[in-house]
Amino acid sequence: MPYINVKTNAKLTAEAKEIIKRRLFDTIGILPGKSDRYLMISIEDKADMSFHRDSDTPMAIVEVKVFGGATKDAYQKLCKAICIIMEDDAHVKGDCCYVKFDEVKYWGYNGFMF
Repeated sequence: MPYINVKTNAKLTAEAKEIIKRRLFDTIGILPGKSDRYLMISIEDKADMSFHRDSDTPMAIVEVKVFGGATKDAYQKLCKAICIIMEDDAHVKGDCCYVKFDEVKYWGYNGFMF
């Protein structure tokens, strides 16, 4: 039951958003037991953001929420993959990209609690 929220100040084309989504769907399997079957993705571009007192450089925060958890090594691999995707497709360099992981204890879907 993963959810990935991408927020960036970069202006993304519809094509770039679709490429980012596809690559994130292909990458979520890095986390053991996670697949694209229940992955939900949200992308917000043109956000009002600042980092190091700079608002012009492309930057992003990518939040990954997962039901349960994973190892630090698995998160490290996914972090690296996400930063590559953001650099390739949103032109956000790794030193301007935060990746935040949240482990969720309770997760509901279709009226059911996991």
